[in-house]
Amino acid sequence: MSTLTEVGDREGWRCWLCDEPVDPDRSVNDPRGPSIDAVTSAKPKKGAPAPERLAHRACNTRKGAVKAVVPWPSQLFVVDPAPIVETVERLSRKGGREVVARCPTRDDAEQAGEWLIDRLSRLAPELRVATTIQPGGGQFLLALATAR
Repeated sequence: MSTLTEVGDREGWRCWLCDEPVDPDRSVNDPRGPSIDAVTSAKPKKGAPAPERLAHRACNTRKGAVKAVVPWPSQLFVVDPAPIVETVERLSRKGGREVVARCPTRDDAEQAGEWLIDRLSRLAPELRVATTIQPGGGQFLLALATAR
């Protein structure tokens, strides 16, 4: 088990759930204070502890012992967005390509793709992905593909 400082330094003092900064000097009892989340959604190797991630106390409490939900921002115009954590887990395990959202315009898809790549660089830094945008049916499909 890691210390709060070790996990915070590794995570760049950003909450893995909401992606906002975490103040290391706040009390661990403060809702915006730091806490360690033992991520149970990913299956660790046999005998290995669950991965630990930095989260605000309130974000960690709100999540509880269920699978995490990393929300898409409301300012992006995406339809049928895929659950980010599950998509990352599948792509990490199997590789390949997955459609993650539909957008009404190419510009909307480009904005969503830029946000997603930036967000995944902190959420799953070991996962190398790129976005593709494909027109079809009067909309644009945004997909993630693992880089090989």
